[in-house]
Amino acid sequence: MKHPVRMICAAVVLVTSGGQVLSQDTNVVADVFASANIDGTLIVADANGKHLHVFNEDRSREQYSPASTFKIPYSLIALDAGVVTSKESAFTWDGSEKGREAWNKDQTLESAFRVSCVWCYQEIARDVGSDHYVSYLAGIDYGNQEIGDRVDLFWLTGVLKISAAEQIEFLSAMLNYDVPFRREYVDLVKEIMLVEKTAAYSLYAKSGWTGPGLHTGWFVGYVETEGDVLLFAMNMEMDKAELAGLRKGLTLRSLAALGIL
Repeated sequence: MKHPVRMICAAVVLVTSGGQVLSQDTNVVADVFASANIDGTLIVADANGKHLHVFNEDRSREQYSPASTFKIPYSLIALDAGVVTSKESAFTWDGSEKGREAWNKDQTLESAFRVSCVWCYQEIARDVGSDHYVSYLAGIDYGNQEIGDRVDLFWLTGVLKISAAEQIEFLSAMLNYDVPFRREYVDLVKEIMLVEKTAAYSLYAKSGWTGPGLHTGWFVGYVETEGDVLLFAMNMEMDKAELAGLRKGLTLRSLAALGIL
């Protein structure tokens, strides 16, 4: 089912930290989302978390389940807790059907992150434990900091919630090493976040989907261009898996429309 697009965006001139004017047309992102008939939001910010562009500000401050975007802080927590020690840390598949072909095999932390392997991160969650998660989420001020009574499901069921604006706050803190994790852990997670590298930019991101019940898709991360680092957080109404490609696609088209890519 398609959803009506709310044509809301911030009236700002987009200027990067290096002084480059990205775009003075505040409707370009709205046009991108409207072309796909998708209700969503997108924030673009500098490395310090200052918002340069906000499309659909009301939605940008609404909290939703983070789904697999939680694997960014999740991986930092796993490293800090000693559950994993490197991106090669192994997870052994038990041979049972896990729901996706990409999950039906042994994994490393890096591969588990890239294919959003639920059972791998559920193993991590049980090893870390509820009490430690409460402390970790408070320490990084992540969303509503709720985990409920299922430590191996809370980031998927709507118990833990975060807004696009709060995603930007966390990404900014992480990139500036203003989080309670060792620098080497942050650098490792940044490394496994790399989605693509071109002559013009490097894209670091994580997608997520809550499933049709909670109908929220995510694409969050940052892009490095020559002399600049820009953060982004996008979420959208997503009630079926067939819309998965739009998470990255709408984000990249919006960043291109803004003159970033």
